[in-house]
Amino acid sequence: MSKKKPAYESALKELQEILAQLQDQQVSVDELSAKVKRAAELIKFCREKLREVKDETDKLFEE
Repeated sequence: MSKKKPAYESALKELQEILAQLQDQQVSVDELSAKVKRAAELIKFCREKLREVKDETDKLFEE
């Protein structure tokens, strides 16, 4: 079995790194827009993945 991280975990890690950079004010004004845009993409991806997993698990418990 592969030890590769699932895409959700990778996206969440990247999002946490961006957040830490923003909180520590490590992002220049020139990079700010790109970082915020990337964070928004990651949030959207994570939400969609969580919805998919919820739907799959809900189906498992349907009668």
